[in-house]
Amino acid sequence: MNQWDVFTWQDHPAVIVSHPERIAHKEVINVLSCTTQRAARPPRSYEVLLNSADGLDWETLCRCDLLYSVAKADLGRRRGRITPERQRQIISKIIQSMGWV
Repeated sequence: MNQWDVFTWQDHPAVIVSHPERIAHKEVINVLSCTTQRAARPPRSYEVLLNSADGLDWETLCRCDLLYSVAKADLGRRRGRITPERQRQIISKIIQSMGWV
């Protein structure tokens, strides 16, 4: 389990965004939730569009405006890993959506 891995959480894809030290030593980590339905619209200002390059079956919207604290034990199967380009996009969207700019 690593930062930027995509796992299933509550029947949705979830992107792990916690620091690697937290992932290694704590039972609760931070994730971003993604949609389960095919993206039928462009991403909103707080979303990033993910796809099969990230381990998903189809284009999926990742919501970057809300971090969830979840128990690692509640994560299901590993689905993939976020590409470096989309990692940068997600970081940017988190910063913007929190008003840290």
